[in-house]
Amino acid sequence: MHSVAGRQHVLVFEPDSEGHPREWLEHIVAFADAGPERPAVSLVVAADVAAHLQRQLRTVGGGRVRVLTLRPHERRLCTSRFLTLAAFARWWLMRRYLRRTGAQAGHFLSLDHLCVPFALGLGMGGARISGILFRPSVHYATLGVYRPGLGERLRDLRKTIMYQLMLLNRDVTTVLSLDPYFPPYAVRHYRHGAKLRFIPDPAYPAKDDVDRAEPAPATAARRYGLVLFGYLTERKGLLVMLDALARIRPATASQIAVTIAGRIEPALRDTVAARVRHITAVRPGLALRIDDRWLAADELDRLVRDSDIVLAPYQRFVGSSGVLLWAARAGLPLLTQDFGLLGRLVRDHGLGLTTDTTDPARLAAAIERMIADGPATFVVPRAARSFVSTRTATGFASTIMASLVGGAGEPTPSFSCVNQPEQNAPT
Repeated sequence: MHSVAGRQHVLVFEPDSEGHPREWLEHIVAFADAGPERPAVSLVVAADVAAHLQRQLRTVGGGRVRVLTLRPHERRLCTSRFLTLAAFARWWLMRRYLRRTGAQAGHFLSLDHLCVPFALGLGMGGARISGILFRPSVHYATLGVYRPGLGERLRDLRKTIMYQLMLLNRDVTTVLSLDPYFPPYAVRHYRHGAKLRFIPDPAYPAKDDVDRAEPAPATAARRYGLVLFGYLTERKGLLVMLDALARIRPATASQIAVTIAGRIEPALRDTVAARVRHITAVRPGLALRIDDRWLAADELDRLVRDSDIVLAPYQRFVGSSGVLLWAARAGLPLLTQDFGLLGRLVRDHGLGLTTDTTDPARLAAAIERMIADGPATFVVPRAARSFVSTRTATGFASTIMASLVGGAGEPTPSFSCVNQPEQNAPT
């Protein structure tokens, strides 16, 4: 690879501002500015993210990082509801900004959107391209019980075709996956499957990673705390969770305090309010608090650490979730789906309890079980600490840089499994 001003130069393109991108870009900025041996980095991002990163650059120095702001019409194209239009817009704008900056390699924080143009053979004029593939699901039959419906079968067939063709694209040099089980699958099943590499989803850095004391038993004055947080949508199980809370036996309801924190999808607010009124009527002993707003990382950190169980009742969700890392870092059990990557990680690493989260009755039964047996019995603290320790911000950023220039920093940690104890088997 050539260099710019005596050093290697890569470009990271990310038009989204919700979810992972803001945090991940912070990690890349800190890594790129940490030493003269690191490649120069240009970031092409949305305006609000650019302002945030510029403030960070004033803190860390910013000598090796340049932030470029997408124009409003460019961002609209890249975030269009018409996914094919968004995909080609991202491909075209990456080419444009590679030429503009002189960078020799480009990275997409979300490669899923680019599968179509790359599968069609469209390239980047010889520039090396890598990206993170968020939602591989074609291998889920190897992760556990998998009974796909017709729609899921068609989705997986489409993904299989797209992945195989995309890997044939010469400019796509590395495909990173947050799913550690997918790269070995790709090697076995796809030509050029060796382009796949595992990247650890980074745990948000904690200010105080002290061991958490075992929670005291619930009493009349002290309830077990359950927390559901994030951007709250139907797909993430918000409505099913509320239905489950209305089904919990009164004796258990009087022992728990449930906090639902995060912005609720606007279309769901009236439905959520109606279900909360129903819960208040049928389970008056249950303490339920709704905090419908965006929470900063330090607020979430305190909220999680003051809880006993983290809830992630996703609805046949494909991919990874930062909620898992928040729970593991705090040493708390996660109650989540028995489906896909999330279910497999929880079972392999002793991180909590899995169940059919699409069924409110089973979800209610799982909560009752965790309260009856004690939340601490559903997490293996040593395994949780080990799981989080391999998922560092530096390791994440280093893996991205290495996918573009090679030899950029510390190696990606190996992936290992810890058998889950019998009492934590899925319900």
